[in-house]
Amino acid sequence: MTDQLTRVAPAQGAESGALKETLEDYTLRFAPRSYRKWSGAVVATSALGGIAYLADFSIGANIGIAHGTGNALWGIGLFAAVIIATGIPLAYYAARYNLDLDLITRGSGFGYYGSVVTNLIFASFTFIFFALEGSIMAQGLHLGLSVPLPVGYLVSTLIVLPLVIYGMKALAKLQVWTTPLWLVMMVGPLIYLLAAHPGSVSEFLAFSGVDENGAPRGEGVSWAGIMLCAGVCLSLIAQIAEQIDYLRFMPPKTPENKRRWWSAVLIAGPGWVLFGAVKQIVGLFLAVYLIANVADGAGIANQPVHQFLITYEEMMPHWLAMTLAVILVVISQIKINVTNAYSGSLAWTNSFTRVTKTYPGRLVFVVVNLVIALVLMEANMFSFLSELLNFYANCGIAWIVVVATDIVVNKYLLGISPKHPEFRRGMLYAVNPVGFVSVIVAAGASIAVFFGLFGDGIAPFSPLVAAVLAMLLPPILAVATKGRYYLRRTDDGIDLPMYDEHGNPSDEKLLCCVSGVEFERPDMLASAVPAADGSKQYISSLALACDKTGLHVLPAQK
Repeated sequence: MTDQLTRVAPAQGAESGALKETLEDYTLRFAPRSYRKWSGAVVATSALGGIAYLADFSIGANIGIAHGTGNALWGIGLFAAVIIATGIPLAYYAARYNLDLDLITRGSGFGYYGSVVTNLIFASFTFIFFALEGSIMAQGLHLGLSVPLPVGYLVSTLIVLPLVIYGMKALAKLQVWTTPLWLVMMVGPLIYLLAAHPGSVSEFLAFSGVDENGAPRGEGVSWAGIMLCAGVCLSLIAQIAEQIDYLRFMPPKTPENKRRWWSAVLIAGPGWVLFGAVKQIVGLFLAVYLIANVADGAGIANQPVHQFLITYEEMMPHWLAMTLAVILVVISQIKINVTNAYSGSLAWTNSFTRVTKTYPGRLVFVVVNLVIALVLMEANMFSFLSELLNFYANCGIAWIVVVATDIVVNKYLLGISPKHPEFRRGMLYAVNPVGFVSVIVAAGASIAVFFGLFGDGIAPFSPLVAAVLAMLLPPILAVATKGRYYLRRTDDGIDLPMYDEHGNPSDEKLLCCVSGVEFERPDMLASAVPAADGSKQYISSLALACDKTGLHVLPAQK
């Protein structure tokens, strides 16, 4: 049967640039089994290596300084709960079906073109956090090597370019090799500080925040304070998309590896937030220590490089402390920003190729993402960090919660949305109002609340507005539309099963009639153009995405 299916017309041209590049990073499509040679443990370690960023320390310090330890801890707890609840279904789908979050989003309520809006939300996340991490690295270079901040911004941008060119293989090696050193440099000083200054714990718990002049705020725990803290933290909700860019390379799930498979998915998927929450708490702890024990400490307490430099100085001579602080900052920045640059380039490329049906190469969008991040750094985004993150959180929450709700409620509870993900052109409608309208309304309403259009009293609760609307609207719209806009077709024209006996995507291969290259079954569709002899031929999702004529797109089914 397979031999019969693969005897199609000769290739109509050499491999495209898109095909050559995606053989390494699979920018636009399903990650085939033939490429996924890593164990679950290696994938999980690589994914968690990307959360080595120091922004968490700054975020924890900022929210605690502004609102006190009590509000910060409750806000961080709420943030972690939301991330875990939304992250589990997304991580499962990515690892089970080997798709990135854009491909999952397409079939989870948005449609083939409708998910472009969420790609732009994700691309924004990557360059905002690239700029944040780059700013922290520039601070370290300025403090340790007297490099001017504008030059430091440029260095922190250019240093990741050679590393991100080579895709997943290079990223996996980088993350695995650098993680042990990063852990030692991160955890060691904290343990020393707790042992040498046990009273710092009580200072931390009693801290109520300070104002711009360093005077105590005296603010108690309140719902408004908790939500303001949670809102800043929830700007990180789109981090699950970067975790998924690694999780899509998980090996097939089988009865033999089921326990290890689930452990890797949960730890590297939603589990990232446990590490992130701990880092935020540590960042606030170190900030309180600086404020209480260092002259003018309030002015530098939210800067991770100063947090670790002063902690290292408790243990060793200044010159060695400075050296280690700079090394820590550089390692952390590189570990996360190669992921930010990589994931951002995937998001931009997906959107551009879908809209224009032209593939300029992922590396073009690596440069685009880096240029935008550099502009933000030069504009000193670090000075208005909390405001920027609080605003962004409304968009990120709307997207992630809508997709998670479609999977959990519309697919599994109501059975309206197809359970198996679909991402291929021709199989989906251009726009599905279920997800597209939901995310526009949820994000728009929460942003209006954030800017005080409904009164200053509820402005802190804008993240809650985004989350609630994103949970309620998808099932309402799915029922109202009777699910008719999910699938344009239910049959892709191929007689081979899509999944193997364990429910994993099949590794059977078919020949693409456009590129002349074999692709695995889940990445293929029948072409609407028959071969010269009148027989059926097949086309890859990648070639179909770039088909400007539309001749290969199968007609809609009634």
